[in-house]
Amino acid sequence: MRTSSTIRTGRTVKRTTRAAATLAVAALALSLTACGGDDDNGGGDNGDKGGGTKAPASSVTLPKLDGESLEVAAVWTGTEQKNFKQVLTEFEKRTGAKVTFVPAQDPIINFLGSKIAGGAPPDVAMLPQPGAIKQAVDKGWAKPLGAEATKELGENYSQGWQDIGKVGGKQYGVYYKAANKSLIWYNAQVFENAGAAEPKTWDELLDTAQMVYDSGVAPFSVGGADGWTLTDWFENVYLSQAGPEKYDQLAKHEIKWTDPSVKEALTTLAEIWGKKDFVAGGASGALQTEFPASVTQTFTGGDQPKAGMVYEGDFVQVNIGETKAKVGTDAKVFPFPAVGDTAPVVSGGDAAVVFKDSKAAQALATWLASPDAAAIQAKLGGFLSPNKSVDASVYPNEVQKKIADALIAAGDDFRFDMSDQAPQAFGGTPGKGEWKTLQDFLKNPKDVAGAQAKLEADAAAAYGG
Repeated sequence: MRTSSTIRTGRTVKRTTRAAATLAVAALALSLTACGGDDDNGGGDNGDKGGGTKAPASSVTLPKLDGESLEVAAVWTGTEQKNFKQVLTEFEKRTGAKVTFVPAQDPIINFLGSKIAGGAPPDVAMLPQPGAIKQAVDKGWAKPLGAEATKELGENYSQGWQDIGKVGGKQYGVYYKAANKSLIWYNAQVFENAGAAEPKTWDELLDTAQMVYDSGVAPFSVGGADGWTLTDWFENVYLSQAGPEKYDQLAKHEIKWTDPSVKEALTTLAEIWGKKDFVAGGASGALQTEFPASVTQTFTGGDQPKAGMVYEGDFVQVNIGETKAKVGTDAKVFPFPAVGDTAPVVSGGDAAVVFKDSKAAQALATWLASPDAAAIQAKLGGFLSPNKSVDASVYPNEVQKKIADALIAAGDDFRFDMSDQAPQAFGGTPGKGEWKTLQDFLKNPKDVAGAQAKLEADAAAAYGG
């Protein structure tokens, strides 16, 4: 994840009934409501403090790889990259292999294409879109997972998470990292000063925003410089308002972006994006604000931060950790409110994909499918694993434990990030497609029809008709 999780492929996980979705959201809401405790670790390594348990030291069998060298490419930077390298270091200790992290650029498919054209593909790449996995398979770059990695997946992952990593019925991806992308984080002091409470519906969210605004703080911080944050906003509104069947259809471009359901979602978004002074810095300021800054400016500045709330996934904790705010006390969270009948449950993730079919590369994929690997990074914070064999006690604070529990409890009852399911040219390229059109819409939220027409034109070109 580039601290996002933006993924695209024409597949969806099991269809979710409204009843199942409601249960999953209810479990999440109850979990997050219980997270107001004195968690004093927002994302750093807590060592063994707080009673965290380690995963079994030998739950996965790996071969000896003395003298072997591997390259792993990912778009991760900063703390995310640093923490992942600890997972790679443990793999080195267990196998004797040497692993080099290769920083990649977005879109990663283009980066990989240049590496492959130069005859130097990485052994494994972390792909932040299912659509990118499909493209890598279609181009003949990706290699199917071997028996050991597939076995590890079967033991540790729900069927839905396995299916997202398949192309043509074959397993190619190990979803090592997940994201719950249906969360709104808020500055507890701002809410207290405004007399605001956690909203459960969209109308309540608008009322809460007005209370925050009346207290002298802009309600929302939006990282509009990163177009993926805007697609995430849209997806939560659309899933809740239009429902899961429409969501699946739009994700596969079986209905057009000129559909009335898209008009309704964009019109709803404009109730926040188009409301004067509801977005910190206005549209122009938001479009110059990158995602990390959208978080940090919500939790710095004492009683007068630049905003009271910021929408994004569980990985927001990594950026909160760069401030003095403590998750669970200064920084709290609630589920994305229901716009329609039920609140949305949108997930994303990053999958390990093999590009060189070697014993070492397959062993690394097996390692990343194990609870041992996930537990290392889970303990460091700002990380969520879809691996159901990871003990939630390894997470460093109660907020993260509850989010992890809710994700696993949801099983297959979630929807994967829509833009991540689209061809990368439409749903995952800076300055193009959905990212660019939603940035333009943030600038001019009155032009719903124009945004729809542009989205459909770009989608039609990317999907091939």
